[in-house]
Amino acid sequence: MRKFLQRLLSAWIIRMSNKFGSRPDRKRIHDALSKLYKTINQEPGKRGLIFEITDADKFIVLSDQHKGARNYADDFSLAEKNYLKALEYYNQDDFHYINLGDSEELWENLLESVIKHNKNTFEAEKAFIAQNRFTKIFGNHDLYWDNDPLAGFNLNRIYGKKIPIYEGAILRIKTGAGQLDIFLTHGHQGDLQSDGNWFSKWFVSTIWAPLQAYLQINPNTPAYDNQLKTAHNAMMYSWVAEQENMALITGHTHQPVFASLTHLERIYVKLKQAKKTKNKDELAFLNEELHKRIKEEDKPPRLGKYKPWYFNSGCCCFSDGDITGIEIENGFIRLIKWSYHKNAVPERVLLEEMKLSELFESI
Repeated sequence: MRKFLQRLLSAWIIRMSNKFGSRPDRKRIHDALSKLYKTINQEPGKRGLIFEITDADKFIVLSDQHKGARNYADDFSLAEKNYLKALEYYNQDDFHYINLGDSEELWENLLESVIKHNKNTFEAEKAFIAQNRFTKIFGNHDLYWDNDPLAGFNLNRIYGKKIPIYEGAILRIKTGAGQLDIFLTHGHQGDLQSDGNWFSKWFVSTIWAPLQAYLQINPNTPAYDNQLKTAHNAMMYSWVAEQENMALITGHTHQPVFASLTHLERIYVKLKQAKKTKNKDELAFLNEELHKRIKEEDKPPRLGKYKPWYFNSGCCCFSDGDITGIEIENGFIRLIKWSYHKNAVPERVLLEEMKLSELFESI
């Protein structure tokens, strides 16, 4: 019966999850991002930190692990090996780890259950804390860390230290040409399904989680999924496009975005360029890639010219076990994924990169 219902309902559930899982409001998003950025600048350390960085500094940004109780509603379970290998790699190479929210799935699970089933991942994160290279930012599914009076006590239980919890952070880069701020926050602010909505939390914990556990369906499609930007990502891009000397990195939507484009959008842009240069080999390759990802009746989007100022880390709970994140290292910003390779061995894969100097020049 379960397999029959999986085949019957999987596509519909994933479609409904994408459609109704987010209710972004443009004005609320813009107001919330502006307020948080202003607060961090005026009172550093209260709602977020400001890091003055150079090309020698290294950061890895990962979000949306949604660590659960290792049942069939636990989207993180398949990705755990990739996550642990990634943290081992970044800790050995002296990266500062920014955990960008929704690290723990506390809408579906009791905190005690999450602690019990995630000891290895908490120990891996703890290794960064020991070197003072860990910043934890809350999201909507782990809002507990920001507003519960027992949060500090439980952080001490998990990490052996009551670490501070923030709503955002700023990586500030100064050069002779001026200043670039890379602003980071989870990105749920302004989402009517997530921003203080008790009904959404009740629905997820009471209705969705048991249904997902029974049907064993993970709605998070693979890391390089075949979509244009979600409405929420588009609204966050529209905010940063109005700012000066700034780039924005969020999570929340589970959709990787690099320099304001998803993978599908990037194919359309490259295809347009290949047509101009009449590059037959490139045209053939890109058309083949496009046909893998769209239906015959799909129309090309109107992309226009995007400013490359918006990035999304994706998530660490894709249904194929992949995780994605944003690296900042040696003067580059990169979109990477960790994926199971031969014999299920985790492997780091570079998806996109650009020089921070190019980002600076575009701003």
